[in-house]
Amino acid sequence: MLTHRSLWEALDALAERHGLSTSGLAKLAGLDATAFNPSKRVSKDGRERWPSTESVAKALEATEETFDSLLSGNLDYAQGTPRMAVPLLGFAQAGSGGYFDAAGFPAGQGWDEVSFPGLGDGSTYALEVTGESMQPLYRDGDYLIVSPTEQLRRGDRVVVRTQGGEVMAKILHRRTEKQIELHSINPDHPPRLFRPEEIEWIARILWASQ
Repeated sequence: MLTHRSLWEALDALAERHGLSTSGLAKLAGLDATAFNPSKRVSKDGRERWPSTESVAKALEATEETFDSLLSGNLDYAQGTPRMAVPLLGFAQAGSGGYFDAAGFPAGQGWDEVSFPGLGDGSTYALEVTGESMQPLYRDGDYLIVSPTEQLRRGDRVVVRTQGGEVMAKILHRRTEKQIELHSINPDHPPRLFRPEEIEWIARILWASQ
């Protein structure tokens, strides 16, 4: 199974294969030099921090490798359960109600399933992108693997459901006790501002199947 530790070790191995330090890999990918450093892997309160989808994708693009090659030398992944079935729902269905509990976990009937590398703590599920509103990052038919239990921080890509039933993929720009500011993945769409009570739940995007 793909774990927090095994994914970070896979990034370490990726850097080593290309004769780089983790800082060198981050710089090659156009990221802050500390993006893959050990200090970034655990938050100050001791919670595990996963590398962002964007940072891993940039590292793979810079080294001309694939997600499969990233994991191919990882023993925890190869010897464990490499894929798992996670609940799958379309964005349109997700907005219609009855599929989630108040915390953003899958509930009710009508969920399909999709096979995907094991990520997170078992609370993950998939949402299928429809339409072009999330381009250029996410395309029609992509699966977003999300978790409502992951710690949120500024800059995370998230899926948000409002109390009115709107479901959207956004970037968490700012979150205070009085306001939640969400920026759009598509630059043609303006930022959105919400009061906390207008949001039913927020789930962090762990990965995108593209």
